Amino acid sequence: MNKEIFLVASGDLRIAANQNCWETQNQMEQALAKSLAKFGYNIKRAHAYDAEKKHGFIDSQRMGIEVFKNIDRDAPLIVAESVWQYSHHVLAGLTTHRGPILTVANFSGQWPGLVGMLNLNGSLTKANVSYSSLWSVDFEDDFFTNGIKSWLETGKVQHPETHVTSFADTKIPAADEKIGREFAAQLKENKAIMGVFDEGCMGMFNAIVPDDLLHATGIFKERLSQSTLYAKMLTVSDADADKVLQWLLAKGMKFDWGTDDATELTKNQTLTQCKMYIAALRIADEFGCDTIGIQYQQGLKDLVPASDLVEGLLNNQDRPPVYNEQGKELYAGEALPHFNEVDECAGIDGLLTYRLWRQLGMAAENTLHDLRWGENFKSDKVDDFVWVFEISGAAPPAHHVGGYAGSDSIRQPAMFFKFGGGSLRGVARPGNIVWSRVYVINNELHCDLGVGKAVELPKEETERRWNETNYQWPMMHATLDGVTRDQMMSRHKANHIQVVYTNDEASAHKACRIKAAALEELGIKTHFCGTVDIDGSRFNS
Repeated sequence: MNKEIFLVASGDLRIAANQNCWETQNQMEQALAKSLAKFGYNIKRAHAYDAEKKHGFIDSQRMGIEVFKNIDRDAPLIVAESVWQYSHHVLAGLTTHRGPILTVANFSGQWPGLVGMLNLNGSLTKANVSYSSLWSVDFEDDFFTNGIKSWLETGKVQHPETHVTSFADTKIPAADEKIGREFAAQLKENKAIMGVFDEGCMGMFNAIVPDDLLHATGIFKERLSQSTLYAKMLTVSDADADKVLQWLLAKGMKFDWGTDDATELTKNQTLTQCKMYIAALRIADEFGCDTIGIQYQQGLKDLVPASDLVEGLLNNQDRPPVYNEQGKELYAGEALPHFNEVDECAGIDGLLTYRLWRQLGMAAENTLHDLRWGENFKSDKVDDFVWVFEISGAAPPAHHVGGYAGSDSIRQPAMFFKFGGGSLRGVARPGNIVWSRVYVINNELHCDLGVGKAVELPKEETERRWNETNYQWPMMHATLDGVTRDQMMSRHKANHIQVVYTNDEASAHKACRIKAAALEELGIKTHFCGTVDIDGSRFNS
């Protein structure tokens, strides 16, 4: 390699986020430069700090295209991320770059840098762009040092995937396979509609499933608009919105209300969110949708409070009743699976999981989370690497300790949500889980899945982790059976991970096998990750 390495940093579209996160990014780049200097390499930033904007991020697709015009296409290139970033800002340039590409993130929960890098990795994978990836707390550990040495010498970092076993190379119990395949065959036969309130949220190229791949699963998109949702909200009465709120208050849910709309959650913001909840269900019913995804971030955010409370309610079976204009209850007794940020890969997974778990007789509420961050933790109840799974919206109160009574709503950060609105926050209850992720590679749908546990941590540790990340968001403390931190980071092709509870450990493994068979029947190539009881022998002995 040339002793000079180009560096780019993709950022947010929202200037307040870029400004708030810039100092952390700058510190991360300095640490990265120090590490590279040990090997005799210098970093050349491909775009300068903007004194007027007060940050040094690529903050639009157009800017990214112009920046890449000045980068030697054969030069080694690092994409450094310590913040949430919009992958499409740099995707155009990366698709035509010929030199070795390395995506790098600081392993920190302060800003969603890990989340941003994982989204970029998933987007590059879908776009068939070759890249390597590394992450570090301080860029001085052996894992990072050995990895960067390999990349500097060979242009590649190889991460072993000994924890992965493809379904095609296994044999699960015939009874489990029969259940899964028959379930999926029925789904394909009956077909389902995915309501999409505008695609491409926050540059997430990896979250858009090409129609032909989706159709093969029996699921078809109904393309809806955020403007339609807003228009429908205007038809919802104040009285109907108040009924939803009173239902939540009667369940014991708490709201952190104040009086300043600019900085606090207000009751009026919550009532507007209740109108969005009603409007979403009415539109879904009108178009016959089986699952929906609201983009919100770059559209509705400039009109109304956040959609996060809405998303969590939709994913819960026990939720405030909603009626159409003729008085008919909509989706009575059922969740309407919602895929946060219009992540269509999560939409496939969420719908399939909800229906399959219902058939298996288990609590069917499921959600995506950001794979946000984590650390080792040791107590009398756990001794493992414990992930922070955290998402702005979509987490159902059925997942929280205490349900609605254990949940609250806190105003979203003003730098992201100027019109406020609250989340549906809680701590996930301890229990066995199945985790998964659908993604696109080589123009095919794939899914990784495994088992794990939502674990209980001491209150002070929970508070510390919330303060290290986003205090307003629901959180799951998760351990993944047989999958290390670095195995998860190197393999995962998305910022999101899907989770659902099972009755116990044995049912987690059994349901994992059945789900894998269902996915395969839908044409989704499936891969077991970690210590899954694939042949069913572990719990039958």
